[in-house]
Amino acid sequence: MQVTPQGRGQAAGNGPKAGRAGRFFRHPEPGGTAGPVWPVFLTFKGCPGRCLFCAQPLQTGRPPRPLSRTLDAMSAGLEAAGRAGRGPYELAFYGGVFTGLPEPWPERFLAEAIRLRERGLVTRVRCSTRPDACDPARLARLAAAGLSLVELGAQTFDDGVLAASGRGHDAAATRRAARAVRAAGLSLGLQLLPGLPGHTPAAFARDAAETAALGPEIVRLYPCLVVAGTPLAALYRAGRYAPWDLGTTLAALAGALPVLWRAGARVARIGLAPQPDFDAAILAGPVHPALGARVRALALCDLVAAEVRALGGPAAGLAAPARFAGQFFGHGRELVPRYQALGLGPGTVRFEDREDFFLAARAV
Repeated sequence: MQVTPQGRGQAAGNGPKAGRAGRFFRHPEPGGTAGPVWPVFLTFKGCPGRCLFCAQPLQTGRPPRPLSRTLDAMSAGLEAAGRAGRGPYELAFYGGVFTGLPEPWPERFLAEAIRLRERGLVTRVRCSTRPDACDPARLARLAAAGLSLVELGAQTFDDGVLAASGRGHDAAATRRAARAVRAAGLSLGLQLLPGLPGHTPAAFARDAAETAALGPEIVRLYPCLVVAGTPLAALYRAGRYAPWDLGTTLAALAGALPVLWRAGARVARIGLAPQPDFDAAILAGPVHPALGARVRALALCDLVAAEVRALGGPAAGLAAPARFAGQFFGHGRELVPRYQALGLGPGTVRFEDREDFFLAARAV
């Protein structure tokens, strides 16, 4: 199979370029990888109420506890990791509302984080929070105290869906918060929760576009699940809510990835991390142990399909970067039929030491 002009250096950007008897293109996902993260869970702390879908203790594996105990455990854990030769870590405050904690707790956590950073145990500090808990003056103080990145739990930019989910804020609050985060000199992250009550794939596509326009450094995608003990579970059992099925979720998320990638956003997570008690409590929803891998593989397949269409004729084969070999044909090789329909069965795809893709045109 002769499909391998060495295009390294011929496609400096992510856009496709015409080449000899074919097309060069690059994967749009931003480069770079995150270092290890040390999570600190602030279960329910700072929350003004409970959202329809929320199951924080099960999701984090941490029951609520006093902030003083959380601070002590954070320090002791990182000190022990340092003695064992592990780290440094990015310190991340999850759950609860970090910027909504009572004074002086955000500053106390950050002061300890800076002490640990000076000892070489912490690289930077980020937190997750609600869009309506982003007072500009407080963000500026926290940035000065050592905070680096703020992730906003946007969930969606559809006001009707936000109201139906009991979020207590509208999409305008998310836009204001994003501007305030940037004005404070902080990096921005956004979290989306597709499949909430009243949410549609079309609305999620708009969410992805608006998220991309805000220019976040990272994005997390958490498809909505029905978890026992939540208000959403009561709606589900009453027949008043139906979660997205897995196929709908895969297609919607795969469509969103290129939009986010091309805006420079790193998609740090797709789906919730496994947690035994949480997994056992899931009643319904798009759950799969390889959800993220399946979404990424489908997004790549869609990108290749677009290039085949742009080729204007049948494809003879594809040379692809070796780093995509494990992902290319999908989970359990489920995407082989799709590629075969494009004229790119396993026998016509070769993985090589290269950075770009080369799609060879068939002589006609």
